[in-house]
Amino acid sequence: PRQPAKTLWYDRPRYVYLEFCVEDSSDVRVVFEDQRLVFSCKNADGVEFYNEINLYARVNSKDSREKRSDRSIMCFMRKWKEKVAWPRITKENIKPAWLSVDFDNWRDWEGDEEVERAMVEQYAEV
Repeated sequence: PRQPAKTLWYDRPRYVYLEFCVEDSSDVRVVFEDQRLVFSCKNADGVEFYNEINLYARVNSKDSREKRSDRSIMCFMRKWKEKVAWPRITKENIKPAWLSVDFDNWRDWEGDEEVERAMVEQYAEV
């Protein structure tokens, strides 16, 4: 049986970030579509994780990426309309139990574009 992975998200001027919290993941698949994201993987115990998110707004699927680490899979999706805040990640105004705001990374956008550019470049290097 599949189960959803615990997921954190936060919003930035150009990108929306999602972190799927699965340690020691394998068979990671992330499909970026213009209005949807599909994530699946297995953990070390063979448990299958699957998340499907109908996105709040359109993203540029060609300029969206993921980066796997030992502890999680980080996705950053390029917003179609930059500098437009997303009040939530989901199209529907319903908050699934597995989805939370990443308050450690949530902050006001004031002067944030340089920080964001550096983060994206750091991910892109891998």
